Amino acid sequence: MRRLIENRFGLLALVLIAMGALFGVAFVSRPAPVTQARPQAVRAPVESVTAVCPAPAGSRVSVVTPPGAGGPGSATLSAIAAPDAKAADKKAGEDPGEKDAVIDRPGLLWQREIASGGGPLMVDGTGSMAAGLESAQTARETSGAQRGLAGVRCVEPGADTWFVGPGPAAAEMTLYLANPDSAPADITFMVYSGEGPVLSERGNGAVVKPGGHRVIRLRDLAPSPLIMALRVSTRSGRVAAAVKAVLGEGRGADWLPVAAAPATRVVVPGIPGTAGKRELYVAAPGETDTVVRIKAVLEDGSYALKNKETIEVPAGSTASLDLSTGIGGQPAALVLESDVPIVAGLKITGTGARQDVAFTAGADSIDLGSVVADAQATGGKQVSRLVLSAPFAPATVEVRLLPAKGEAPAPVEVKLAAAHTQEIRLTPRGSKDAFSVVVRPLPGSGQVYGGRVLDEATKEGQLVTAQPLAVGRIWALVPPAVDAPGVVLP
Repeated sequence: MRRLIENRFGLLALVLIAMGALFGVAFVSRPAPVTQARPQAVRAPVESVTAVCPAPAGSRVSVVTPPGAGGPGSATLSAIAAPDAKAADKKAGEDPGEKDAVIDRPGLLWQREIASGGGPLMVDGTGSMAAGLESAQTARETSGAQRGLAGVRCVEPGADTWFVGPGPAAAEMTLYLANPDSAPADITFMVYSGEGPVLSERGNGAVVKPGGHRVIRLRDLAPSPLIMALRVSTRSGRVAAAVKAVLGEGRGADWLPVAAAPATRVVVPGIPGTAGKRELYVAAPGETDTVVRIKAVLEDGSYALKNKETIEVPAGSTASLDLSTGIGGQPAALVLESDVPIVAGLKITGTGARQDVAFTAGADSIDLGSVVADAQATGGKQVSRLVLSAPFAPATVEVRLLPAKGEAPAPVEVKLAAAHTQEIRLTPRGSKDAFSVVVRPLPGSGQVYGGRVLDEATKEGQLVTAQPLAVGRIWALVPPAVDAPGVVLP
């Protein structure tokens, strides 16, 4: 009996050894697992662009698409109107676009003076005219409360837009809304003042019908703020929003650029190297107080400004700081860091007995390139400057000018040292005609931020307007498509 039990255990041990050997050979000889490549987003050319010039009457409007994309395409400049109205005109035999401007030549600036009267204009680009399409409006007044250069990039409709600048108690602030889409836009407003959030007694919302537009005095929403941050958001639909500031007789007028969305690090670029007052605005729209750390990126390097290293911003409010003695007279960008998300902008005041103002705001780095539609007026009276900054790492960009007439000059390569700013005067050799600018970071370049400044010297004082460089609508990152049951399952 004992021998039988021992034989059974011995047999079991032999079986286990054999099975272990078999699995060992299978494990060693198994084929290597196939590595699944992680799907990556694909960069595709933009094929359709819509932007709105908010109040072009009495302004020059510039439209340009950089060269590069092939195939058919066109850009149409037309008065904004409801889609059903255009369809009704077409059904009645009328041509709704008989007065529209059609641009179909990439690489050549289209520029026209728009007569007084009329509402916003819509720029629609398709096909080869869509990739990189940019448009802008610029007005020039030499007298009255509107005296100055006032320019703005024509804005695409969106669901959330921020502005930072003076409040309705310090300037006549006007909000322009336009809805180029086929669905209504249900809009809400929020104003953050120096004393905290401000809600209007008359309500803080509006509805803009398809193809409609509205003009709202911000004094009617919140009359008391001296400084403010304004958020325009939609519950449904999209809206193109723009804000104009008129400071009064002899104090200038200009448009506020769209500010980058709240973030813990904000770069305010495109500050020109001319003399004059520089006033920083910072808003903390959340529920936590913050101390914002400030660094200036100048021609000779980046450092904190003496006695202006920080600014305290209470929760839900906006604060301001005079930086004239820190960056006045030097081309610059500002790097702001905070423990909570912030929004920022800056007022630039020109020199002279009668002043003009310009505004810049927090902006994104131009990783995909940037296009500025309006760089210099015909006749050469106005001077264009490009202010480029590389706050974090060395950068190299290609700068190309696209004229309204003739051949484009060869592009210029500009190298930026890390934590430095350069100001470049844009003057095509032998030409005083208008032109556009294309800025493209080269492969391996660090992050680049910038702005275009347009100024004109007059006997009474400098006229000035500024535009932070926006990421060009040249490429779109298309997310990868994967098999997932959730696509078809409820």
